[in-house]
Amino acid sequence: MSALKIDAINDTDVEPVVALWQRCGLTRPWNDPHTDIALARRRENSTVLVGRDNSAIVATVMVGHDGHRGWVYYVAVDPDGRKRGYGRAIMAAAEDWLRNAGIAKLQLLVRRENAQASAFYQSLRFEESTSVMFQKWLDGREH
Repeated sequence: MSALKIDAINDTDVEPVVALWQRCGLTRPWNDPHTDIALARRRENSTVLVGRDNSAIVATVMVGHDGHRGWVYYVAVDPDGRKRGYGRAIMAAAEDWLRNAGIAKLQLLVRRENAQASAFYQSLRFEESTSVMFQKWLDGREH
């Protein structure tokens, strides 16, 4: 397991975190990462955790809960730092954060085409849900 220093994002971390998410292909045109970070930092039931190797940000996870279920988003590991345990370490930190909040279940979404991410989460003992996710845009978008 990696010896990452993991803590909550601070103001000076925002740009390096967004750059990491972009390098990892996690951003989408319809989700502004700066807005997502600000929203996660606004409440006590969510945050962005960053993992540092020395001073470099090499892993992230956005974690939050609705009072019943925990969720993670933007799980990222610097492409140059993969296979060093950073992903496992940042996910363990997210799980600990949720446990400390009294949350017993963690859920996440993986795009169907992302076989590498699916394999990673299965290696962490995640199971594919039997639920079907539905969505609806509330800002007028069709899709």
